[in-house]
Order: sequence, then C-alpha cells, then structure tokens
Amino acid sequence: MRTFTEKVRAIVAKIPKGRTMTYKEVATKAGNPKAARGVGAIMRSNYNRDIPCHRVIRSDGTLGSYNRGGESGKRALLRAEKAFW
Repeated sequence: MRTFTEKVRAIVAKIPKGRTMTYKEVATKAGNPKAARGVGAIMRSNYNRDIPCHRVIRSDGTLGSYNRGGESGKRALLRAEKAFW
C-alpha cells in the first residue's frame, strides 16, 4: 500500500509539461480532498527533479511559492512550458 506522500509524488510526476493542477486537485486524486495543505508540505520538501512540483498551483490561480526559486522561479518555469501567462 502506498502512502499519501507516495501517491502525491506519483500524481505530480505525471502532470504533463504545459499543464498545472491545484493542490486540492492533487489531494483529491491522492484520496484525501481535504489535504491540500499536506500536498503543499510534500511539494515544499521535494527536491527530486523528476517530480515537477512547480506545476502545482493554488485553487485561486495564484502560484504560491517554489522551493527552488520562489514564486518568480515558478513563474519562469511555467512560462517556459507555456503553462502560465
């Protein structure tokens, strides 16, 4: 049986380039729709480049932070992938 963390990482790893998901969407897919903040904590501690945590954004459409460059780093990556305006 996979842990919630393992499920979250697997879901985020499958977000295609040029697309995003919200923390709540990831939490729901991982089996706990009320754990959006937990998804944020998991992404905050992610340094695995195979898990594109920059593709996870807030439900209100704002970016949130990014552990490898802050909001501006996240914005730059998403713009380069044509996922953010």
